[in-house]
Amino acid sequence: MKKSLLVWGGWDGHEPRECVACFEPFLAEKGFDVTVSDSLDVFADKGAMHAFDLIVPCWTMGEIDGHQEEGVLDAVRAGVGIAGWHGGMGDAFRASTAYQFMVGGQFVEHPGGIIEYTVNITRPDDPIMDGINDFKMKSEAYYMHVDPSNDVLATTTFTGEHCAWVDGCVMPVVWKRSYGEGRVFYSALGHVASDFDVFECFEIMKRGMLWACR
Repeated sequence: MKKSLLVWGGWDGHEPRECVACFEPFLAEKGFDVTVSDSLDVFADKGAMHAFDLIVPCWTMGEIDGHQEEGVLDAVRAGVGIAGWHGGMGDAFRASTAYQFMVGGQFVEHPGGIIEYTVNITRPDDPIMDGINDFKMKSEAYYMHVDPSNDVLATTTFTGEHCAWVDGCVMPVVWKRSYGEGRVFYSALGHVASDFDVFECFEIMKRGMLWACR
């Protein structure tokens, strides 16, 4: 049986517990032994971390200590998959550049706050995006600093309505990458739990989890 670890906490505005709860039934239905934790201390137990097949972090901002950081990064380097969304993975532990290197990006702004924008599928040939077409979101559109080695599956194009200097900027929204032997999947979608009511948003994240799993 595959083992998954879902860790939630950090800034409450991203509804970490509610968002994690969206995926617990899905993973259980797929045959995972699901562990849920509201503490980062689990990351520091290297033996336990290496026993998981998938890590799903949902912890916006906050701080991670050296033992916790090394525990999760070492597990992924050794082959444990990791998959997450929005600020729960892309705006976590702002002081940890090592964690950001693993993720492949870091949030810096969401011009205009909650806006309507289009997610453009750039890799329709990838199994994660199979049958998914461009779609609309009404949520935060993340402007991120991103790693050029990411395999980008979807993007959005910023207008100059809220920040004139980024008009026309094409920003990655969904990507996958490697970190050591581990697979890393990230989606910038999922500001709050209700965002996963959008079929494409939810489906992409579910498929990304299964892809990342060892």
